[in-house]
Amino acid sequence: MKFQPARGTQDFLPEQAEKMRLIETKSHHWAKLFGFGEIITPIFEFTEVFHRTMGETSDVIHKETYTFTDRGGESLTLRPEGTAGIARSFISEGLAQKLPLKFYYAGPMFRYERPQKGRYRQFHQIGVESLGFESPLADVECLQLAWSLLQNLGLHTHCHLEINTLGDKKSREVYRQKLVNFLTPLKNQLSPDSQMRLEKNPLRILDSKDPKDKELIKGCPLLQNELSDESREFYSRVKSELTRLQIPFKENSQLVRGLDYYCHTVFEFVTTQLGAQGTVLAGGRYDGLIESMGGPSTPGVGWAAGLERLAELTSQLNSINKSIRVAIAPADEQGESESLKVASLLRQRDISVEILWNGNFGKKMKKANSMGISHVLILGSSEVSQNQITIKNFATGEQKTIPVSELTKFSFT
Repeated sequence: MKFQPARGTQDFLPEQAEKMRLIETKSHHWAKLFGFGEIITPIFEFTEVFHRTMGETSDVIHKETYTFTDRGGESLTLRPEGTAGIARSFISEGLAQKLPLKFYYAGPMFRYERPQKGRYRQFHQIGVESLGFESPLADVECLQLAWSLLQNLGLHTHCHLEINTLGDKKSREVYRQKLVNFLTPLKNQLSPDSQMRLEKNPLRILDSKDPKDKELIKGCPLLQNELSDESREFYSRVKSELTRLQIPFKENSQLVRGLDYYCHTVFEFVTTQLGAQGTVLAGGRYDGLIESMGGPSTPGVGWAAGLERLAELTSQLNSINKSIRVAIAPADEQGESESLKVASLLRQRDISVEILWNGNFGKKMKKANSMGISHVLILGSSEVSQNQITIKNFATGEQKTIPVSELTKFSFT
């Protein structure tokens, strides 16, 4: 017998392995700069974990999972993605009392699909999950992390960001009925998969890759026309903050996530350099996920990226430097918005920055002091109006106010 790798798998020889490892290392590095902590979950879970989170009508569950019965008679599934395992861990480890939480992860995933360039049956992902934050600024921070990583890898000029909103539950319920009314007369012309989805999960039809389906949905109603005032305000804040941070984006009204627990922001970083497999990083807000698994209502937002696809795009990687760690304590809403910009300035210096979103100002300062960091940066409307920032040195108790422009050379040692 002539041994070969199993179909859809590959060996990473030293040169390839080094590139994959460097990308993963940089991902860990940037996630830490944004205050995310690493989580490692099992490679397989009880099958129900993925059926509950991804839905029986999803392609992954319907066609692509590696599911088997172990010797004890339990149905287990190799993980096809990372979010479900983290949601399960949140529930089983009783982490609700520790919110908010920010996790990042890296590791192999498994899907039984037709192998092609940029798509394998065993592939590797990096990803982040931000739990417990209802603010649209959490969505923006996740996108800012993704953009910073792609910039650092030199890939930001090789892909572009597309965003959309799914609105809140009320908005989607109204839209769902209008979509069903539009598609029902066309049911017999839809692909078999989309005919099945029409009954249980019609929004997934908008994401169909079938050419005939794509043609049929061109004239369908737009979800944007059914958004509640709250949903419009949420989406508007995401777009305005991305613009403030100079992160370029395009709006794509066809970009969706079909499962009920997804809401508000969805996004993808897309390239034209990998053929049909153009998505290199994708994510969105999923406020209903943990609740759908029997846990407490918990807002969440996150993304995942394929290491193989990033490696395919990457031409050069830079060295990784040890960073300093500081915290930002916004004093009010103006300070919250400015915090993302200030944090970006510091992260460009390889300084790890944790923005303290939750709690009143006193609690934020107490939290900053308990984190064992050396400095906390205070931002409020007064500082913002004067383009200044107040810096407190916890080691000495000294506090000083400086122009924001001096942050590029301020010494935190």
